[in-house]
Amino acid sequence: MLIARLIADPQALSASLDAATAALEREGMRIAMAQMLDFCSDVLQLSLPDGDPAVLRAVLDEHFRPSDLLVSDEEFTVPHLFVSDMDSTMIGQECIDELADFAGIKPQIAEITERAMQGELDFESALRERVMLLRDLSEGAIAECLSTRIAPMPGARVLVETLKSKGCRTVLVTGGFHQFADPVAELLGFERVVGNRLAVEGGLLTGGLVGAITDSGVKKAVLLEEMAGLGEGAVSLATGDGANDIPMLEAATYGIAYRAKPKARAAANGWVDRGDLTAILHLLHIPETEWVAG
Repeated sequence: MLIARLIADPQALSASLDAATAALEREGMRIAMAQMLDFCSDVLQLSLPDGDPAVLRAVLDEHFRPSDLLVSDEEFTVPHLFVSDMDSTMIGQECIDELADFAGIKPQIAEITERAMQGELDFESALRERVMLLRDLSEGAIAECLSTRIAPMPGARVLVETLKSKGCRTVLVTGGFHQFADPVAELLGFERVVGNRLAVEGGLLTGGLVGAITDSGVKKAVLLEEMAGLGEGAVSLATGDGANDIPMLEAATYGIAYRAKPKARAAANGWVDRGDLTAILHLLHIPETEWVAG
């Protein structure tokens, strides 16, 4: 069984559904049921007896783009664990790029960041190269950057607090830095933070990092560790936008790419391209009357 939940342009929904149905039939896949969900009337749910999830995602993407989508091979349920990336997922910025602006080198660092997120560069070497470029920057730039440059993505706090109200454990795991992630996690309501830490001496950044690197392998390991603690049958949700999120997205029950780079989007069970982060609550069929504003 395959189940897809989709949010798309309501005015084009009927014609797009007819075209998508025909395209799926050409692939040997049949839609057994199509219905708008109650109390989430903008969500279309499609049920198929069988088929290839990748083909289903590709066909729906082609005919409903831009859309918010989640595909599962089991009945949907509210997750027991939510693990999310931070930069460009829970917040609208890349912290290292904004910090680089204080050093007057944002274009150089932003280019490296983009290539790393696209999966063109090794994450650890790209991270260390960018951090070294920040050497001798004042530690005060971090606090100023936080207060003037860093803002949550629309819907981020509502998503986190609503999932927590349903008994879901929430973890922020980032290839960015604790100096940013800790206050962001407190603001949004995350219960645990895993990330890198900028080394500071005498009030200045040294150009180095403290401890082991949080990379794509660590992100996946954190998800698996948390899932093991929850026990058999636990359901996980992960969100991210870049190449270093791919192992985590693939390991989650529901891996959702948020406004993501192509490689991360292709690896996920679904994506949010159209709405804000509260689209995930719609896709999970949690009514707005149960959302928590925080």
